[in-house]
Amino acid sequence: MINDIIYQLVKPDAFLADYVESFWLLQNKSTTAKQVVILPDGRIDLFFSRSALEPFHASLLGISTHPEQVEIASGTIMFAISLKPLGAELLLGRQVAGIINSGKRMPDGFWELEEKDLEDFKQFCEKASSAIKQRLPEKTDERKKKLFELIHTSNGSVTIKDLSDKLFWTNRQLNRYFSPQFGLPLKAYCNIIRFRASFHHIKEGKLYPQQDFADQSHFIKEVKKLSGVLPKELNKNKNGKFIQLALLSQK
Repeated sequence: MINDIIYQLVKPDAFLADYVESFWLLQNKSTTAKQVVILPDGRIDLFFSRSALEPFHASLLGISTHPEQVEIASGTIMFAISLKPLGAELLLGRQVAGIINSGKRMPDGFWELEEKDLEDFKQFCEKASSAIKQRLPEKTDERKKKLFELIHTSNGSVTIKDLSDKLFWTNRQLNRYFSPQFGLPLKAYCNIIRFRASFHHIKEGKLYPQQDFADQSHFIKEVKKLSGVLPKELNKNKNGKFIQLALLSQK
């Protein structure tokens, strides 16, 4: 627990690993709201939540390209599914591209998940996994699976040319697939994944390039572009406001 925020993360089973990054819960046990900053991390999150201010509902948050200040209301309990881009494409279609840097409310009863499912996180993960498996197509484009595997195993440091060469897709074909589907250029997504990979280095005070940045200046420029602050401010993380860094040790 950090500042009355309870956080727990569970990885999906092997069958879902290409489509789901994680299942996680977040709960504000405090009697007051918590002000936090959410940093871009390349995730597409499907939330099921309630709070003292809002009844149970489902919502979808698209990929973010800049930091966002968020208030976590008192009494908030949130169970979430972090989808990988391929999983979001197969399960949600192109609606993800339309919510870049924003979100949307999902229909009541989405995936048959209900308020009572917030009572047990383990059972939620099992029910959500079952719902996802039922909705995945029988076959998945192997080139797309390989694309995201290359991006994530390299922590976003792979070049578009390398992706093109390894996948036998031209740069134009890659971008014609990626931008309309997810709402941002492929290169921008890779930069976000590389930025995310630097979180644990920054938290440890390693304020110099670790993820194939060209040099110190480039590293500082990219961190400030995506976080709004210099690496040293992220490292200090006053009051734990950059919540992803604050929760790193709990993952």
